[in-house]
Amino acid sequence: MEKTHKGKIDVIYIDPPYNTGAKDFIYDDTYVETTDGFNHSKWLSFMNNRLKIAKMLLKPSGVIFLSIDDNEMAQLKLLCEEIFGANNFVGVILWKKKTNGNNMGWLPPVHDYILCFSKSIDYIFDMGFEVSKEEIEKKYKNPDNDPRGPWTTTDLSANHKGPDFAITNPANGDVFYPPEGRYWVFNEQEVLKRIADGRIIFGKNGTDRPVQKVFLNNRTLSKRKAESWWDEHGLNADATQELKNIFGVAKVFTHPKPTKLIQDILKMSCDKKATILDFFAGSGTTGHAVMKLNAEDCGLRRFILCTNNENNICKDVTYERLKRVIEKEKYVESLKYYKIDYIPISDRLYYEYADELLLHIRELVELENGIDFINNSEVAIILTEKEADDYINRLNKDSDCKIIYLGHDILLSGEQAEKVRKLNIKINNIPDYYYRELEG
Repeated sequence: MEKTHKGKIDVIYIDPPYNTGAKDFIYDDTYVETTDGFNHSKWLSFMNNRLKIAKMLLKPSGVIFLSIDDNEMAQLKLLCEEIFGANNFVGVILWKKKTNGNNMGWLPPVHDYILCFSKSIDYIFDMGFEVSKEEIEKKYKNPDNDPRGPWTTTDLSANHKGPDFAITNPANGDVFYPPEGRYWVFNEQEVLKRIADGRIIFGKNGTDRPVQKVFLNNRTLSKRKAESWWDEHGLNADATQELKNIFGVAKVFTHPKPTKLIQDILKMSCDKKATILDFFAGSGTTGHAVMKLNAEDCGLRRFILCTNNENNICKDVTYERLKRVIEKEKYVESLKYYKIDYIPISDRLYYEYADELLLHIRELVELENGIDFINNSEVAIILTEKEADDYINRLNKDSDCKIIYLGHDILLSGEQAEKVRKLNIKINNIPDYYYRELEG
């Protein structure tokens, strides 16, 4: 992903091991126990490497959310301040994850923390929950049949310094001044104009303090700030039930997160075309939440999930969950699974391993562009001169091909280029940064 998605990720959500000593954290192939004198430093070293890559993958406007509990909360916040910068701290969500603490400890915990940092606070997405038209309309009424339509009222005073004068109720002569330490938001001439126009009234009964009418037809959709206390965003029990509904058995995965939690994080932190990454994917909740949200609001969000395959979890749980959800809910989504492997290069010269690396250029192109070369006749990839000759020679007016991804060092002949042009096929050159490590 350092090659395919550098600076391209909108939101990262991760639920890393909490390092509780309950066999949830492996370092150097060994479980780290609470009795280990270096348990915190090992965990920080483990997280440090991953968070540095995460920062590189984020867009300038991107944000990262990290779930954690009391055990590593303090350490994680300091680490994130070091990597992302203390000035890029967005906030902490206290998420109520269960209804009781089962009498564990002196103060039984019922919440987790979700830390949020931005890549650059100056470019951060306009965070908050969109207020729907229906939510807004509930607050507007028209008890006096005002021809301008439904309305509500707002205060006429504010904290910032402004006009300070008496407002007189023309109906009964009552005089009003702004509350102590506050000022009217309009000057005297504007107040008189709005009283005459019926935009400033003295309460619904005509004898209260002056307030301003605000009409529904002048209101635009807005956002509501997402506050730090989340007690209506799904529980762990909901997540367990979701997995049971998908797999038919309980306890498929320990401590899963509910889709509602991730959906709400995405609703407030990115637009409908965002790319979301989760590199501690676990049971696949993030992918499920993205698909569910796309179905609800016609979004075009894409997700990338990464996980190890301890106990075959990736194949049996993460991938299987997403596959079943797509089939059951009939989501219009595509899903592709990549297994990462290493190509040893020690004691070998560049030309001895270059061909092995080139075999994986196809996967890099698929990952970056969200496409599938195997089951899609509309796209093709050409990495050698022989492939160019074989494929382009077979093209004709009945071919489905719309895009060819061309290796950075492949030059089409004049005849081949003209044929591709006449068939209205787009050529996308594979970026040379895929190849740079092959240069020795």
